Amino acid sequence: MSGGRWGLWLRRLGKNFLYSIPVTIAFLDSVGYVAKVEGISMQPSLNPEDQKTNDYVLLNKWAIRNFKVQHGDIVALTCPRDADQKLIKRVIAVEGETIRCSDRRRYVSIPMGHCWVEGDHVTHSMDSNYFGPVSTGLIFAKASHIVWPPSRWQKLDNEAVQTDRQPIPCPRRSWEAE
Repeated sequence: MSGGRWGLWLRRLGKNFLYSIPVTIAFLDSVGYVAKVEGISMQPSLNPEDQKTNDYVLLNKWAIRNFKVQHGDIVALTCPRDADQKLIKRVIAVEGETIRCSDRRRYVSIPMGHCWVEGDHVTHSMDSNYFGPVSTGLIFAKASHIVWPPSRWQKLDNEAVQTDRQPIPCPRRSWEAE
């Protein structure tokens, strides 16, 4: 290539690169990204004991855009006690339900716009047993797939809730909508 062609090629490359920056930022801000999971609070679902590397998960921001969560969803949220800390936990109960805390001594009714989150490894987890029901506004993504390491590629199962960690069935009160 002659000098003029190289210059034209480099200008086009630079222009395309500059156009791709806002598109990439918009994608990461509204659709999702891959994040590293650290710690043992979500074992055995994430970072199993026999694994020497951390899991990386796809955090789907689009799936949580309307702040609707369901039992068993694995969600990423901002810690209610420390805004700089990000957590990944499983939704155990949603608004209007009652849950028995893991200490087995107290019951908590989940207020509107909140949910109860716990790590799968309850005894090693900073979760709603520590800070109470979480505002759904603190949830910023839903973990949908393990993308690394390749030996663990899989869709995350939201059916893995322990049977003893289900909400307590409560009769509907007359003023609650069906």
